[in-house]
Amino acid sequence: MTVRVGQLMHVYRDMYEEYEKRHNNLFPKMREALKDAGAHNYSIFLDKETGNLFAYLEVDNVEKYNAIAQSDDCKKWWAYMEPIMDTNEDKSPVTLDLHEVFHLD
Repeated sequence: MTVRVGQLMHVYRDMYEEYEKRHNNLFPKMREALKDAGAHNYSIFLDKETGNLFAYLEVDNVEKYNAIAQSDDCKKWWAYMEPIMDTNEDKSPVTLDLHEVFHLD
């Protein structure tokens, strides 16, 4: 069963281009981990007025997707991204999970 995931994050105003550049060059092991976890239709949108990011993805296996956060490759990615966005103490992005209220196939 595919689960749709929506999340909010925040990138620093002077780092918009760098954020996009880094995602256009996503670490190959992160790309592989996401694909292996069944993540697809993954997009991140930027509100240039506020620096707010909206991430949308579909996940075939939520447990496998969530397990990525425990991997060394994910922790390296977080450390790489930490200087350009709001993060938690463990360098993971500050993320607000959104509740889906409508979907049209």
